[in-house]
Amino acid sequence: MKSLARIAALLLLPLIGVLYLGDYGLLRYRIAAQRDPFGLVTVRRYYAVEKKNGKTEFLFNPPQNETCVHSIFPHLGFAACWHLVRNPEQKVKI
Repeated sequence: MKSLARIAALLLLPLIGVLYLGDYGLLRYRIAAQRDPFGLVTVRRYYAVEKKNGKTEFLFNPPQNETCVHSIFPHLGFAACWHLVRNPEQKVKI
């Protein structure tokens, strides 16, 4: 069973790497062809501050537009748009 898992991992890792590089290449092509590779998603970020007495205080920021890329993986320091659309509320623990 261990050898089967090892073989699966050895086949899966290069496949994910090729998928990532292909996704990045497609993004670079969209940038060069000026095909709108970026998008905007409204994100609501809030902070969860842990108090000494064990309670949590929530501090809410107003909604902000965040730039994202139309791709499978995050690239160029931007998150993937499909992920931000599904997770528009972002909790930051302090």
